[in-house]
This record gives sequence, C-alpha cells and structure tokens, in this order.
Amino acid sequence: MTEKKKQAVIIGAGPAGLTAAYELVTRTDYVVTILEATDQIGGISRTVNYKGNRMDIGGHRFFSKSDRVMDWWLQFLPLEQSAQGREIELTYHNRSKKISAHFADANPKKTDKVMLVRNRLSRIFYLRKFFNYPIKLNWNTVRNLGLLRIVRIAWSYLLIRIKPIKHETSLEDFFINRFGTVLYRTFFKDYTEKVWGVPCEQIKPEWGAQRVKGLSVTKALWHALRSIVPRDAGVRQKKTETSLIDRFLYPKLGPGQLWETVAHELEARGVTLLFNHPVKTIHWSPDSVWGVESAATSDSESQHWPADLVFSTMPVKDLIAGFEPKAPIEIKSVSDGLQYRDFIAVGVLLHKMKIRPDRSNVQMVPDNWIYVQEADVKVGRIQVFNNWSPYMVNDPDKVWLGLEYFCDEGDALWMMQDQELLKLAIDELVKMGLAESEDLIDGTVVRMPKTYPAYFGSYEQFDTIRQFTDTIANLFLVGRNGMHKYNNQDHSMLTAMTAVDNLVAGLTDKGNIWAVNTEEEYHEES
Repeated sequence: MTEKKKQAVIIGAGPAGLTAAYELVTRTDYVVTILEATDQIGGISRTVNYKGNRMDIGGHRFFSKSDRVMDWWLQFLPLEQSAQGREIELTYHNRSKKISAHFADANPKKTDKVMLVRNRLSRIFYLRKFFNYPIKLNWNTVRNLGLLRIVRIAWSYLLIRIKPIKHETSLEDFFINRFGTVLYRTFFKDYTEKVWGVPCEQIKPEWGAQRVKGLSVTKALWHALRSIVPRDAGVRQKKTETSLIDRFLYPKLGPGQLWETVAHELEARGVTLLFNHPVKTIHWSPDSVWGVESAATSDSESQHWPADLVFSTMPVKDLIAGFEPKAPIEIKSVSDGLQYRDFIAVGVLLHKMKIRPDRSNVQMVPDNWIYVQEADVKVGRIQVFNNWSPYMVNDPDKVWLGLEYFCDEGDALWMMQDQELLKLAIDELVKMGLAESEDLIDGTVVRMPKTYPAYFGSYEQFDTIRQFTDTIANLFLVGRNGMHKYNNQDHSMLTAMTAVDNLVAGLTDKGNIWAVNTEEEYHEES
C-alpha cells in the first residue's frame, strides 16, 4: 500500500501564497492546493487590464536587497536584452548560477516574457509645484520653498539632532526624530494622514520602522552628493536605502504578469489552484490545524479541505474569526480590534497632460508616481503607467494615469458610484493644474479592500495573536495581511521562503519569519 501524501493548503494567491506554493512543490513532497477568494492572481500585486490599458494596483517596483528574491524573479522573467540589461548582467559574474539562467534572448519588442529595467523618478506635488522625492537640497527645492522656509527646516533639523525624542511612542515622533518638526509638517504629516485617515500621533512608530527604515536627512544628502559622480552599482544597489534607489526591474505587462507566470508553472507541477474559494472556517485543535472550509460562491460550492499544513495570507482578523472551535476570547478581542485602510484606484485615460501655471503642452510628466501633498484634494498619489512600462498603454500616444484614493470600506468615498469617482478624479486633476477636462477619453475604477494593515486600533496588543498562532505548529502566517504587517512584495515572499526553510530544516521556532522586514540586517545585507 502506498503511503498517503501529506496535504498542504495555501490560503491566497498573492506573492506570499504563490511563493510558498513554489517553495513547497520544489523542495518537499506535499500535495499543494491554493484557495483564492477572488477570480484573479496576484492579490494587490495583480495587473488590471482595461481595454488594453493595464493598471498596477499600488505601484510595484521589482527591487530587493535580497539576492534570493532577485534570482527568484528572474528565473520566471529574464532580463531584457538592452544596454541597461547587459550592465546588470555583469553583477552576476563570479556567482554560482550561470548568467544564461537569468539573461535569455529577451527582447521586449519580440516577446512579452521579459523584465524591463526602469529608471525611478518620484516627486512630491505641493504648493502646486514639484519637489524631488526624497527631498534634495538643490535650486529647485530652494526656489519652490523659499529661503526663509529652508532656514526654518535646517534649524528645526539641527535642534532635533541636538535633543532627539528619547522614547518614540508615535509615528509623529519617528518622523520628527529623523527629519525635524518643520520638514515633517511640510512633507510628511498631511500625506501620511491622508493615507491612514487618523493623526500621526495615533499611529505606532513601527510603521515608520518598516517603511522608512534607515532613511534620514543625512543619508539623503549623502546619496545626493554621491550622485554627482556617476556610479553604476547595478539594479541591486545593496548599499542604497530602499527609498533612494534609482533603478528597478519591472515586468513588461505589469506585476500581475510575473504572478500569472508563476501560477502557470505551479499548475504544470501539479498544484491545484482554485478561484472564488474564500476560506471561512479553520478547524483546529490546541496544537494543530487539521482542515479548512471554503465558502460557497456563485461559482463554487462549500467544500472541506483536509490539511496537514496551512499557509495563511488572509487578513488576520478574518482568520481568527473563522477558527472552529472559537479562538480564546482574549485573542478574538484583539483580532476584532484590528483595523485596515482600503484603497480605490481610478484609471484615467487622457489625450495629454497640461501643466499649469505656464500651461505648457506637456504630453506627460516623467514620473513613475507623484505623491500629492495638497490638502484641498482627496487624491493621495498619481501613477503614470506609461513610465512604469510603455507596454502598459494600448495607445502609446495617450497618457494613462492611476489616481489613488485612501478610504475605509463602506465610507462615503468607497460607496461613490464609478462615474462619480471618475468625475472626482478628473476634477481634481484640473484643480491641481495637471490636465484639462476636455482631454479625458475614458476611465475605470478598482476597489481594493484591506490594502493596508493599520498600526492603530488594537495593534498594540498584536503580540498576543502572534504568540497564540505560533503555538499551532502546522500553521504559518505569511505575507502582508497574513501577518498584519506592512510588507513590501519582496518581504512577503521572504516570509514564505523562510517558513518553508524552517519546515525543511525541522525548526519549530517561527521568530525568524516575523523578523523579516523588522531586523533590516536579516534580509538586506546577509
């Protein structure tokens, strides 16, 4: 009699879930089933195709200081055959893997299966003017802010260096310690509160530790000085703060293309991938999970899945709510208090942009995205999809923008009709002097619930949930929502990789999974 193979159930087909599936199927003998609640691959890293115009939901630079992640991406989509691609190819010399494994005949004019090398440009839009991001001490900044404000910023920064806040209890403290009070209020406060919908003093400083990491005025100035002398460190840029990187990789057809490619490879290896299977029930005993149930939808029936191993990328709040028997009341109480910030992306197709006040006929700005600091509009960020990849736009002579709005599921903004949101988007572009209404061609709306796990609500007690779930030996929480942790795409992948590493090595301590994107040394330098 043949031995029955062990069953692994992965909840969610985003970056963490698909990475976990690939690591399991290539390194273990588990039979893998992926249950995806929606009808799409990639989670927030998916690509939305609207009449041949592709939207990147949230903006995803394919950049990591982890060689493991970079190599993982490039095994699915090779580098483009270009001058920049060949420069990056050189970084693979003296490495154990053959260059040919990463650098195939990938000409984006002939094939879609390719990673482009893109230059990064992000700016802040404030006072109806463009500022470099991160802020640079150059003539443009001085002219836009005025000498008096520059002096106030410098004095404020000097004071905080002399007497920093000893105990950071809020995100406001975190920002002030690194940038000074005036610079924080000028460029960080309004935008951050627009994103989260609550004052910075109510947000825990861990958000800054994970998103801003080591960036400071000193490092930004040092980066600017080093940039005077051209140096090509390749796209890996290991010694550069993440917020300062100059180049990144990007799939020709957007981030979803990478994850769709991974999904096809998984299915070819025998992985079962099921859409419209939201998980509602987690069957468990004090030390293990033994099965999950996916709820009935219009396209599927409720179904039970026996499990010897479970990887969860679903929101922690929903995971704990689905435990049967019920999770301990103190765990359920903290879980119920977890909060999220939701997201609306409005795709706007234009004949051209028109930048005022000089009303110059600019086809489009050169930015990947623009952070909107203005308090008199609701939009938080604007993506220029043409500049992520020219292949994201059906007609390269048109301008394809994504206006991003941060909201709470069910609030007034979330409940607006699509046409109302499209009108809001074009009205705000006109108000800011970035476009004219007569240049609007078409548009679409995408809503993403639970996009950002929030660092307020009951987050301060989150360790009680972590301690509880860590005792369940065969349950691994990975990814952004799976861990209620504001991870980037590469961090989410690393949590899944690390979990499988532990499984293969027979390690039971899950501390190294939670250390990803907390201990910077762990994934960026080692």
